[in-house]
Amino acid sequence: MHDLFTGKYAAFIGPAFAITAVTFVAMIASSLAHARRWRRRYEELTAAKDAQTDPRP
Repeated sequence: MHDLFTGKYAAFIGPAFAITAVTFVAMIASSLAHARRWRRRYEELTAAKDAQTDPRP
């Protein structure tokens, strides 16, 4: 079993772990949101380009 007893520093270590976890989750969520936005923009641009070069009347 892991030794998670932090003694007199528990009041500082617990919140530090929580803040770190929340920060990581926020960073991952932000990265995924930006990736979705860029992918959507790329698809819009390629669709617009295809529409301009479409040989159909």
